[in-house]
Amino acid sequence: MDIWFILLCIGAYLVGSIPAGFLLVRIFYGIDIRRHGTGKIGASNVYRVASKWLAVPVMLFDIGKGALMVWTARQTGMEFLGSAAAAQAAAGIIAIAGHNWSVFMGFKGGRGIFTSLGVITMLSPWLGLIILIMPYLFAPIHQVAFGVFMALTSLPFLSWFLHQPLSIEERLPVTLSFIVLTAMGLLIRLIVPRSEISQTVPTAELLFNRLLFDRDIRDAKKWIKRKSEGLSKE
Repeated sequence: MDIWFILLCIGAYLVGSIPAGFLLVRIFYGIDIRRHGTGKIGASNVYRVASKWLAVPVMLFDIGKGALMVWTARQTGMEFLGSAAAAQAAAGIIAIAGHNWSVFMGFKGGRGIFTSLGVITMLSPWLGLIILIMPYLFAPIHQVAFGVFMALTSLPFLSWFLHQPLSIEERLPVTLSFIVLTAMGLLIRLIVPRSEISQTVPTAELLFNRLLFDRDIRDAKKWIKRKSEGLSKE
């Protein structure tokens, strides 16, 4: 494997690991965002814990670091397994891994949704637009988390049919990378400690709720109320 590609991967992980949400909330509010809301460091938890205005730069930064690493791989002309598309996809995936399991946060982090969006958009702009819009189609029924689940699970299929160019050699590494991206996005929902409110929820139901709705219980209002009560005790 080329030494420059290895360095690119290390750089992608370190850039992805930069915890913008944690840093900005600490600077402007003086609190540790990991102790509030979902405990994640991404833009959605910043929006919930701090403010929507602070969530915007966090969102843009998280999108940007994913896009930056794909762009860097593209500009340097690097290849992985003989494919430039594979190198770009690998750099993006590693940046997402850095965000989700940041070396600066004790290998914890966010859910990687906006970093993933940056990667997807750089690899396939039209697909990025679709993935951006899809979750918000469920906003009127207050099920954006389910929309994210639908976007993630449909991503590999959409990439195979919508990603350009049409040659299999170019599409295959991108689609395979999106399968990995989907698996990471779903896994990060599942591997979190059980909350106090879900101690009596059967394991199968708990995993179902997390996978589809990104919460431990089916009752969204009760789940949100539980978070609000947790914040009021701080």
